[in-house]
Amino acid sequence: MPLDEQPHVGSADAPSGAEHPVLDNPAWSSLTGAHRELAIGNEHVLRYPEDVSPFVGVRDWEHPDVWDAILDVFGHDAVVSVSHADPLLPAGWAPEFQIPGVQLVQTDRLAPRPEPEAVELGAADTDEMLALIAQTRPGPFEARTHEMGRYIGIRRDGQLIAMAGERLHPDGWTEISAVAVHPEHRRQGLASRLVLDVAHHIQRRGDRALLHASAANTAAIAGYEKLGFELRRRLTFGALRTP
Repeated sequence: MPLDEQPHVGSADAPSGAEHPVLDNPAWSSLTGAHRELAIGNEHVLRYPEDVSPFVGVRDWEHPDVWDAILDVFGHDAVVSVSHADPLLPAGWAPEFQIPGVQLVQTDRLAPRPEPEAVELGAADTDEMLALIAQTRPGPFEARTHEMGRYIGIRRDGQLIAMAGERLHPDGWTEISAVAVHPEHRRQGLASRLVLDVAHHIQRRGDRALLHASAANTAAIAGYEKLGFELRRRLTFGALRTP
């Protein structure tokens, strides 16, 4: 099959907020900026440690050396995240999965505020965080994901029942992620309260908040829009497999 007929592994609509180009490549901006101490890779491709995050930053998908650079970092027969990108795959490379998603950014309607019931979470809370993530599946979360930023939670009778925190840090922005509420404690507004607390601390640093969500999770998207977020672009969370 000719190169120009190879499959794509991700896609994105034209962004409504084109004045913020770092949001089109947030992992690269994070790994060359706020998360540079976590970065592994070379001048074209950077990744997080496997126990931190699966996200990968690529400087320029059009560069002729990018495919060799990916092999240098990941090796052969490896799964590589290509979220936020739409690369044309060379022969021998294959799409691994695709999930339609959305990117949301805060508007002036967002009214962040601290949450008095929230407690900060860290390494000592890892097992509880992983257990809550396993029950709710809000997205990728590994044993050291909490090192990417500030994570908070709400406990009831000693049990962690809700959490949220910071993940990618593109220049001038911070992603709110891992928004999770135990199934027995939903519909109490806990997710909204934690999102507003995380956004409050993001704004105190001078950043703005963004979110990513599965396009199929319409209830969560509606909730975020009600809080004061708006759609910036539609995209595909995807991964490819190296030859």
